[in-house]
Amino acid sequence: QVQLVESGGGLVQPGGSLRLSCVASGRRLSLYNMAWYRQAPGKQRELVAAITGGSSTNYVDSVKGRFTISRDNAKNTVYLQMNSLKPEDTAVYYCKAAFGSYIYWGQGTQVTVSS
Repeated sequence: QVQLVESGGGLVQPGGSLRLSCVASGRRLSLYNMAWYRQAPGKQRELVAAITGGSSTNYVDSVKGRFTISRDNAKNTVYLQMNSLKPEDTAVYYCKAAFGSYIYWGQGTQVTVSS
């Protein structure tokens, strides 16, 4: 069993930055593929960024060049650095861990981009 706890969300003005953290407990994350998803009101949950156990990354087109996913296996933590935030980035952001058929989700953290 893996427990994921996200933090770092909040209210930020357009153009600002936030760094989300996802801390895992219960298992070592080093072998897990990790990802950040987001869900805006009335919309489907969408993949934002993903990082494999080998640290290969991929991003949804709308965040390329603005967001960076990274992991620190020693701290059992995955990060999402979000720069140049836009109002359309407003959503609840969720952390996901996957290893084979085992999938775990965090409870989410709210990100609101507004002036």
